Amino acid sequence: MRGKSLRAITYDISEGYLVVNPIFLKPLDDDSLKELYHEIMRAQSEIRAEKFPYSDSQAIRRRNMRLQRLHQASIVIKNFARERKLILF
Repeated sequence: MRGKSLRAITYDISEGYLVVNPIFLKPLDDDSLKELYHEIMRAQSEIRAEKFPYSDSQAIRRRNMRLQRLHQASIVIKNFARERKLILF
């Protein structure tokens, strides 16, 4: 997938370097789409499992932005997969 690992792509999505949209997803085959979705879900779980930075508002904001970007990407992938009649689970 464009010469990058799924983990690296997921990191880029969470940091805001990549935006997931139907144009980005179009060249992916069904297996790659499923793998990307599962990697995004795994990354969300890992971020949520990290110790919450109660006293650092910047760290809280960064954490929430990363989760928001990953969630938005997962929603776009779900809708794209539905249009392809692909089951992700």
